[in-house]
Amino acid sequence: MPKHIFVTGGVASSLGKGLTASSLGRLLKLRGLRVTMQKLDPYINVDPGTMNPFEHGEVFVTDDGGETDLDLGHYERFIDEPLSRNSNATTGSIYQAVLAAERRGDYLGKTVQVIPHITDEIKRRIHRLATDDVDVVITEVGGTVGDIEILPFLEAIRQFRKEAGRDNVCYLHVTLVPFIGPSGEQKTKPTQHSVTELRSRGIQPDVIVCRSEEPLSDNLKRKISNLCDVDERAVVNAADARNIYELPLILHDEGLDDVVCDVLRLDAPVDLAPWQEVVSMIEEAHKPVKIGLIGKYISLPDAYLSVVESLKHAGFHHGAKVEIDWIQAEDVEGLLAAGRLADLDGMLIPGGFGERGFEGKIAAAGYARENDIPCLGICLGLQAMTIDFARNVMNLTGANSTEMDPNTPHPVIALMHDQRDVVDKGGTQRLGAYYAILEPNTRVYRAYGEPVVSERHRHRWELNAQLKPKLEAAGLRCSGISPDRRLVEFIELDDHPYWVGTQAHPEFKSRPDRPHPLFRELVYAALARRESRAPHLFVVDETSSSVA
Repeated sequence: MPKHIFVTGGVASSLGKGLTASSLGRLLKLRGLRVTMQKLDPYINVDPGTMNPFEHGEVFVTDDGGETDLDLGHYERFIDEPLSRNSNATTGSIYQAVLAAERRGDYLGKTVQVIPHITDEIKRRIHRLATDDVDVVITEVGGTVGDIEILPFLEAIRQFRKEAGRDNVCYLHVTLVPFIGPSGEQKTKPTQHSVTELRSRGIQPDVIVCRSEEPLSDNLKRKISNLCDVDERAVVNAADARNIYELPLILHDEGLDDVVCDVLRLDAPVDLAPWQEVVSMIEEAHKPVKIGLIGKYISLPDAYLSVVESLKHAGFHHGAKVEIDWIQAEDVEGLLAAGRLADLDGMLIPGGFGERGFEGKIAAAGYARENDIPCLGICLGLQAMTIDFARNVMNLTGANSTEMDPNTPHPVIALMHDQRDVVDKGGTQRLGAYYAILEPNTRVYRAYGEPVVSERHRHRWELNAQLKPKLEAAGLRCSGISPDRRLVEFIELDDHPYWVGTQAHPEFKSRPDRPHPLFRELVYAALARRESRAPHLFVVDETSSSVA
């Protein structure tokens, strides 16, 4: 029977529950255990797919097309296991399932209540991840103890230990130990109150992970142990780290995985060497390289979380420290005049929806094309690059996407034919993993090193296949297509250092020790550009890229 770890949080949001859970998952994998992870979110939306990125950050897409919480990105990057839509459940989806069952008559006319019907559905969502292929299921409960929305989840996980057995469940609580400047002290009172609130719901934490700016003293740990009724060795300090990938080693040094394994009666030795190599590689990455990120949600960096991490991964691979220049797409034309884009070593145009900032993305794509700046376009970025090419190379005045201009005379980007008459746009996206066939002797073929690839998608508009012959005749290489040859998946220019677009979202599959090929080659080309402009700074390693 799989073991279960439940991660809750107190005092404040954004303490790092997801990173703590992810780090623990990596530590358990380093012990040879098979790990999967899950996020329970208390908001009433069915999933985050329709939520504004300013509200919730990026939407992380799984292979099976689930639109999920961004914490699943952390989970996948740390434990290096593909997750599914079953790894994210919201209050909305749970109530939706219960109400559908009530309408079918599954409850035989009984009064439907939070207990037992909602809590039973929550437990069912947890159980369905506990397959024979898994040793440990880590479930993070979103929100903060004390929130009214979180109560059914706390009740469900309280019941879970009674049903699964004490040795099969571990409760881990992440809390805050703030530093109060005027008194010059770290204060444990918020942690005490948070644990008291959790215990009032019937859950006694087995482990407390204390977030702090600076390390906690042994005396403070002892105080928290005494007042919160946990073993002193189970009070684990997660002080601020230099980078998030160092966190598993920090938590191991604090004894987190040892305590959890003792609670769950797991006997598995740990081998930290693989992750120590990752951290060493990160610490040795010093070569500077500046990548401009042309986005419309840049005031909330979490909207591009996976993109940012993918750029970092590519930098680690090349021994480079990527500096991201956050550029508001709406301001691009003014920045062109100011010369800010000329200072970039590379450029990335990420995905998005809607008209705002789109013309700025097109202008940025054109500037990168004309000035040999390495550029990677993702989803909407590919569409911006294609429109720039159509307008400014093929002279198709007014070329656009029908998303932005339904009456454009040259619909370079359009809905697929079988979606044009659909009113409910919520269910018409291409979501999840799709295959693409790569054209030989192209940049993307050489980057991937294989003829067929699978990438995750999240979009509705496509490059208009009817215009593909004209685009290619003008010099735009359609370097990857769908197996049925209906859809263009990749574009590139032959006579450019790196001007590549993909309809997919490759950022979802990048890992710290295995950067995604498209990001890897973008950073390689950016480093080459930087070296060509300032050869005294460093020398690019010619063996570190697959691109000739």
